[in-house]
Amino acid sequence: MTDIIGFLGAGQMGEPMVRRLLDAGHDVRLYARKEEVRMRLGAAGAYLADSVADMARQADILVVCPFSDAQLTELAAGPDGFMANAKDSAVVVSHTTGTVGTLAKIRADHPDGPELVDAPVSGSADDIAAGKLTVLLGGEEQVLARVEAAVGAYADPIIRTGPFGSALNVKLVNNLLFAANAQLAAAAVELGEHLGIGSRELLDAIALCSGRSHALASIGKVGGVETFDEFASPFLRKDVAACTAAAEDAGVDLGWLAAVVEAGPIPGLGRRKG
Repeated sequence: MTDIIGFLGAGQMGEPMVRRLLDAGHDVRLYARKEEVRMRLGAAGAYLADSVADMARQADILVVCPFSDAQLTELAAGPDGFMANAKDSAVVVSHTTGTVGTLAKIRADHPDGPELVDAPVSGSADDIAAGKLTVLLGGEEQVLARVEAAVGAYADPIIRTGPFGSALNVKLVNNLLFAANAQLAAAAVELGEHLGIGSRELLDAIALCSGRSHALASIGKVGGVETFDEFASPFLRKDVAACTAAAEDAGVDLGWLAAVVEAGPIPGLGRRKG
């Protein structure tokens, strides 16, 4: 393994990615602002870079995992950002679930800079720790081939979706569908309560029937609609907003999926209060 892996965004999802990369024998150059993260991952074997620019100058493959488009843009932009300091031959793998427009602008602002791959993920920190994260990859075939060994340290399956931008669009449609399914599952729980059925009994029963879904299983796993709203809605709300922005950029009507998300009973996602 000759590629040096640079890493930015060692948070809830990023830290277990770094650990999997190290366990697989990769040379990881990490920049992190939080001292406790630096201490933990330095002790695990990561080389600690002094800045974003320092990390970018050393890396052959840069894996970036910030939470939002705004954070991604902040890390990428300016004379101290990773785009200005990366090797021309490097590849940037972006795990941020955002819009194609943001990633395309970063690329357009640095036409002579590194290649970009959109690589949104589906799964949890536990999936990463098990090496079972789902990663979608969008970009030129030869570029994707360069990064698959690194991404494969924590991902299985890795799904090539087509040209640059396609992975983000697949992910955004997936997230909108999941949010709509969550609203439908919550509406089913609400209907069951009106019929005198306890939510736990309903969720357990439908989990074994034809109406089951990943969203319904997720609601059941955390203990009900209210807990799901508390923990999942902040992330889903960001992703739905990104999907709405992407649709506006493309001039596409989100149709019934958006209508279900907006009108459903989970208050953190829709307009209607439960």
